[in-house]
Amino acid sequence: MDFFLSLVAILESTIRLSVPLLFAALAGLFTERAGVFDIGLEGKMLGAAFAAGAVAAVTGSVWLGLAAGILVSVALSLVHGYAAITQRGSQIVSGVAINFIVAGATVILGEAWFRQGGRTPALSGSARFQTIDLPFADALRGVPIIGPIYSELLSGHFLLTYLAFAMVPLTWWVLYRTRFGLRLRAVGENPGAVDTAGISVVWMRYRAVICCGILTGFAGAYLSLAMTAGFVKGMTAGKGYIALAALIFAKWRPVNVMFACLLFGFLDALSIRLQGNPLPLIGQVPVQFMQALPYLLTVILLAGFIGKAIPPKAGGVPYVKER
Repeated sequence: MDFFLSLVAILESTIRLSVPLLFAALAGLFTERAGVFDIGLEGKMLGAAFAAGAVAAVTGSVWLGLAAGILVSVALSLVHGYAAITQRGSQIVSGVAINFIVAGATVILGEAWFRQGGRTPALSGSARFQTIDLPFADALRGVPIIGPIYSELLSGHFLLTYLAFAMVPLTWWVLYRTRFGLRLRAVGENPGAVDTAGISVVWMRYRAVICCGILTGFAGAYLSLAMTAGFVKGMTAGKGYIALAALIFAKWRPVNVMFACLLFGFLDALSIRLQGNPLPLIGQVPVQFMQALPYLLTVILLAGFIGKAIPPKAGGVPYVKER
């Protein structure tokens, strides 16, 4: 029974840690399906986390903080869109530039505004999201097997957690069952044919970039308004890059993206659980190794188990209208 409860605790942490990855990976799915590679997911998440934490700390409203996070993320997405779509610049360079600029700007602004070493004040009450208990969670808590699964694993999460997993079927429906999704995927595969049909390739890619900004806004807001009570410098800690790895690992399919994010979340949760605990036949393992374990396993999985991942044919290629 102790093993079962430990497993439930690890799976609960898996869900909690996979939420920002899931939002960010779905965000990248929209842009990359439209032919725009976005290395800047990390920077957008970080900018959204800072904006959400700062506004929530000043106003005391979690909803204003969420709106600020989404607004900043969309603004950064539009900057990337302007550089990569309108100006036909390098999509990789633009994304990397956003990551570096935001990483420095959040620390400078945080120190200038709050004088707490780049942090925002701690959030509490209405300034942060509270967990939601599902119906009958307390009544079922003592029931063997079913109780821990329902009360601990399924209940007690944040609103954004449930929204993240609800976005998976919604994203699948948008991409594969709507006219917008059909055109979006066509723009990523053959933009010339889409343009010939009278559909604006530039506008479709901008719409994909905006969708990306909204979802990365949710990812960043989750970090500072839910998982952590406030913004801490560098709090994304490479989650944007892991989300890109999950996207490639899932071969740009929404349901596979969810399972890939859960896998990487599980590796992260397992590394946290094993820190300070000796491993069988091995003994004590340095904490630094356990912290690096999710990233090492990410590289191993991508290198050895993914097979051939074929991105959209027009991905990373600026579109030049034929005359």
